[in-house]
Amino acid sequence: MPLCIKDDTTAGLVAELARKRSLSKQEAVRQAMTAELARIAAWRREHPLPPTGLAADKACFDDLSGLG
Repeated sequence: MPLCIKDDTTAGLVAELARKRSLSKQEAVRQAMTAELARIAAWRREHPLPPTGLAADKACFDDLSGLG
């Protein structure tokens, strides 16, 4: 599936990263996205959401949305 970057600043950043790492633009985007997703995953592991004590079942969601 193609990715079309319409913003000149973003396209320039991709081109700069590709040039500095001697990569194709596609590989530069892949590596940048992989690194960012890993960074987010690490942050979420270090900062887990606290338990709520509630069972996250249909009844709970219905109650939260006003359907229950």
